[in-house]
Amino acid sequence: MTPIAGIVAIVLCGCRELQSVLAPQGPQARQIAELSWILFGAAAVILLLVAILVFLATVGPDAARVRLARSSSVVVCGLAMPLVVLGAALAYGLWLTRSVASTSGDDAVRIEVTGEQWWWRIAYPMPGGGDVASANEIRIPLGRPVDLTLRSADVIHSFWVPNLAGKVDMIPGRTTRMRVVADRVGVFRGQCAEFCGGPHGLMAFEVVALPPDEFDDWLLAQAADAREPSSPAGWRGKHVFLAAGCGGCHAMRGTAAVGAIGPDLTHLASRRRIGAGTLAASPADLVRFITDSQHAKPGNRMPPFQVLEGDAARAIVTYLIEAH
Repeated sequence: MTPIAGIVAIVLCGCRELQSVLAPQGPQARQIAELSWILFGAAAVILLLVAILVFLATVGPDAARVRLARSSSVVVCGLAMPLVVLGAALAYGLWLTRSVASTSGDDAVRIEVTGEQWWWRIAYPMPGGGDVASANEIRIPLGRPVDLTLRSADVIHSFWVPNLAGKVDMIPGRTTRMRVVADRVGVFRGQCAEFCGGPHGLMAFEVVALPPDEFDDWLLAQAADAREPSSPAGWRGKHVFLAAGCGGCHAMRGTAAVGAIGPDLTHLASRRRIGAGTLAASPADLVRFITDSQHAKPGNRMPPFQVLEGDAARAIVTYLIEAH
């Protein structure tokens, strides 16, 4: 019974809407889902047909077996039918997904995404110049087209948010683009879909669709510099953050920390998760990631700072929360 229970559990996992191609929440994803269901149905019909032919060829009447053994039957079933079926599927797929490719528009939100081992660098270009930096979380306005500019900083990655659009590879030295639109407010999980070494399986991200007004307010708040601490623990955390050299890898806008190796931490407290989706952005998990990141996400490029265990790490977390 154990193997059967395992198979049933795997099948039931596919029924969840989280990160599922079959739970589309945007026009591009609906096109892909429709094409998927058509291909599933066609494959089922072909499988049934092949099973019938195999049955007739093995235990069927002599007349049927002789007819199936003719060269003309082999040509029709083995060459002509696959060409017709695959050609029709290709033509319909190209027609159905003809609008998936990104096309620039004046009303589109533009977001730049760079895949790095093993996290996502996010930038929102601002109309007046410059950009707003974030990491591992993309926020978009509901119902408004979003043009994503996709790049890789090291190896081949692949950007995939099944609920919103198809998979697009990110190849070093090349820039690719895609357009997404969210039909409902919600959180949609994405994943790097191309093995990129190390903790590839822990290289996730979230797309958060917000009402347009909330998105505008959020983006305006993200453009602000880090706030000064509001408590003694926060001031101590800022001192430890700068003295320990955290600013060599991470930026806190408005301070001496201008590192660009790791994620920008200016508004870290506004994000839902840390470590590219590995942990929740709770104070306890932030302390855990600072002091023992290799245990939380084995293979990532942030060294463990066990020297900061205890009050020092908690003070840094207080500073990161109060800076938002």
